[in-house]
Amino acid sequence: MAIRNIVKIGDDILRKKCRTQLDFDERLAMILDDMADTMYAADGVGLAAPQVGVLRRFCIVDVGDGLIELINPVIESKEGTQCGQEGCLSIPDRYEEVERPMKVTVRAQDRHGKVFRITGEELKARALCHEIDHLDGIMYIDKIKKNTK
Repeated sequence: MAIRNIVKIGDDILRKKCRTQLDFDERLAMILDDMADTMYAADGVGLAAPQVGVLRRFCIVDVGDGLIELINPVIESKEGTQCGQEGCLSIPDRYEEVERPMKVTVRAQDRHGKVFRITGEELKARALCHEIDHLDGIMYIDKIKKNTK
């Protein structure tokens, strides 16, 4: 396991749509392990493959209740709304107000290819949406809540 470099804003890879992950092999397991080491070392709560230079559809999230690995994730349902400060390891030292769903259910595969569903509320919902957006080249700064005053 190793700490990988986190790609920063301005790098084109962060704006590209990721390809489906087809192989559930040792290479995938190694990248997922490295991503976890990298995320924890950077004090983050999520990290997507393009943030470590890999254009594949997988990401990780840990909001304090254990690591979740999501391969080929799809948001199946969203409920409610919440507004809150968001940051990103690819955009250091910047936080902005972003509106996200209060609750989401995601279908994904684990590192072995087994399909599962996970439901997240509040911070977990925010983190799941944030990381899945990365897989489509979308960054939280694209969703900054505009002041309507």
